[in-house]
Amino acid sequence: QICRRIYYPPYNRITKQLSFTMSTTEAQDPIKSETTPANDASVVKSRKDRPTGSTHFGDADWDEERPDEIGDATWGEVAKACCVHDAKEWGKIFVGACGALFFLYFFLFALELLGNSAKVLGGCRAGGLLSDETNPVAGLVIGELATALIQSSSTTTSIIVSLVGAEAISVNTGIYLVMGANIGTSVTNTIVSMGQMADGAQLERAFAGATVHDIFNLLSVAILFPLEIISHYLYHLTKAMLPDNVKDGEAWSGPIKKIVSPLSDKILKSNKDVIKDIATGKVESCDTYYPVLCLDGIEDYKHCASKCDTDVGEEVGVDCGRVGLITCDKDSGECPGFFQ
Repeated sequence: QICRRIYYPPYNRITKQLSFTMSTTEAQDPIKSETTPANDASVVKSRKDRPTGSTHFGDADWDEERPDEIGDATWGEVAKACCVHDAKEWGKIFVGACGALFFLYFFLFALELLGNSAKVLGGCRAGGLLSDETNPVAGLVIGELATALIQSSSTTTSIIVSLVGAEAISVNTGIYLVMGANIGTSVTNTIVSMGQMADGAQLERAFAGATVHDIFNLLSVAILFPLEIISHYLYHLTKAMLPDNVKDGEAWSGPIKKIVSPLSDKILKSNKDVIKDIATGKVESCDTYYPVLCLDGIEDYKHCASKCDTDVGEEVGVDCGRVGLITCDKDSGECPGFFQ
């Protein structure tokens, strides 16, 4: 139904219907029958008046179609039905496209907010679990359980990437954790398939589709996990992909993150240093970051989140502030709505 639905009645029926329709039209209006083509989709409003028997949206006999007569349309009919519109129809298409982009943006915004929330709520425990001394099997299980609990493999992966970038864990450990996250995300589709329990047939099809996804992820990890333990081919591959001109502290930000982050940072921005410091053993718990201190009671990046320079003897609460799991945006200098 994107553009049209096409019907091919038997040849004899088409001939009889066309002959009857043309003779009736000529008898009623001889001039109109001579000047109006019978196959003009802009004028004809019935599949019975078209040589191919094609049904177009808006036909008078739209409800009289039969599924056993569905066939193919000509490319001309497809192009005309899809691309030829009047001003009103183009306006509806434009409004629909704008609405789709609007809801797509807020869908991506919700995913970004979900990832920040997971880092804030589970940042302390994640830093304690994801250490550099994790063996491959334990890393696989940790990644699987973390993803299954928060139902977001992207959140787990972003935390892992942050830890690897901060040198809190090694690249090898991060690979095993990401493999576990790939298995943990299979739980989500199984839960979604259970939502079709009201209809037995739909539940069977939905659960079958979810199982195919699960088996694919499991077999992928079952094959790649032993190969990685033996040869470390993924580690060497990622090392070869890294350019030589990358400096310490440089970070790549994708286009989607650049579009979504300005709005999400005004609501919630997680402090990645908490996970890094706990994983590396720099601090013992999140209690070290509390209470939050802002110089002169001003909530912005300069007075709250700026770091102290210990080499010159700066002290927290006197020369610089202190933030916990939620921090302020360095670029804009503003603190999010859920700060503290």
